[in-house]
Amino acid sequence: MNAIYSKVTTKSQTVIPREVREMLGIGPGDRLFYRLTPQGVVIAKAKPLAKDDPFAVFTEWSSEADEAAYANL
Repeated sequence: MNAIYSKVTTKSQTVIPREVREMLGIGPGDRLFYRLTPQGVVIAKAKPLAKDDPFAVFTEWSSEADEAAYANL
């Protein structure tokens, strides 16, 4: 694998190189997580938060009674 570089700005920001974005499958609005290891840092795409998912189930409507009431819709 080839080495890929990016610079850190004075505001501690960097551009994630295209090759890395494509490999991780990330785009605008995606979240990343960083895991510190003795060998270095592992960067990966984080799973979306439930609150960010427009199709997430409303917890106030997810009881067994609601499931039964809406089962035939």
